[in-house]
Amino acid sequence: MNKFEKNVQSKNNDIIDSGMGFIVGFVGLSAIYIIAQVFQIVSDLL
Repeated sequence: MNKFEKNVQSKNNDIIDSGMGFIVGFVGLSAIYIIAQVFQIVSDLL
């Protein structure tokens, strides 16, 4: 065991961190897509 394994900075589960990163990225990109679609629908109505 090396010295870095004895004194870890974060003891969180990696799968939870990966899932949260995926969810945050997905929600962010979805928000950009939805906003773009709203602008397109509004511009088509005018």
